[in-house]
Amino acid sequence: MAITASLVKELRDRTGAGMMECKKSLVETDGDIEAAIELMRKTGLAKADKKSGRIATEGKVVVEFSDDGKKGVMLEVNCETDFVAMGDEFGDFASAVAKRILSDDPADVEALLAMPLQEGSEDINTVLKTMIAKIGENMSVRRFITFATEGQLGSYLHGTKIGVVVDMQGADADLMKDVAMHVAASNPKGLDESSLDATELAKEKEIAAAEAANSGKPDNIIEKIVEGKIKRFIKDNTLVGQAFVKDPDITVEKLISNAGASITSFTRIEVGEGMEKKSEDFAAEVMAQIGG
Repeated sequence: MAITASLVKELRDRTGAGMMECKKSLVETDGDIEAAIELMRKTGLAKADKKSGRIATEGKVVVEFSDDGKKGVMLEVNCETDFVAMGDEFGDFASAVAKRILSDDPADVEALLAMPLQEGSEDINTVLKTMIAKIGENMSVRRFITFATEGQLGSYLHGTKIGVVVDMQGADADLMKDVAMHVAASNPKGLDESSLDATELAKEKEIAAAEAANSGKPDNIIEKIVEGKIKRFIKDNTLVGQAFVKDPDITVEKLISNAGASITSFTRIEVGEGMEKKSEDFAAEVMAQIGG
């Protein structure tokens, strides 16, 4: 069968693949467009598997809430370049995955990948591999966190790189966004002293005691110096103790209490954190945005 330009165009429109790849597949299947699509999918998935070892540290964070704000999900999906991360196809995929998590509450990423992306569609893993083959970059669904509350969920997204979800009581949307934005910018280690890592806190006390001991001051003064340093560490590293980024004259705790609200928890994730990647200070970007 003759492979016409219109047939190649139809295959390109249906698959998004390159012209030469479409023509080659049509030649191999004697112009049968359905067989060509099946062939391209098979070879494409094989290509996707070969790309799976490449590091994908770019991507985006997506947040999705139920209509009543009582349930939510925060998802990180990765790719290799910011160009792809900003594309509509990648964004639509990430959004659809988040909606699937919210509706079906999978136990983990493995269970999620086996689910259909949408009702009646292929499973998420197959859709992901097809995108990898088509776009030519490794991609992955890295992690997700689900939320359920008796209070209210709020969020802030710094572009697509940092996502924060806060669980609060008695707060309006503006206050929740302000608190979430503060978390994005200041990256506190915990909500309050009780949520700080005990090992890290003990190490800070050890360091403070060693520094104070070298000062030559009396023991009672050294004790006060250590106590003061630990209080400062707790203040600087807990959400409730930190000075509010929009108004450093008050703490976040004061901001929340002045509004008659309270905060139960916060969660912050940043694209590629913990992975090998080029150095980018997104928290500084948030601070610059607030200052601007």
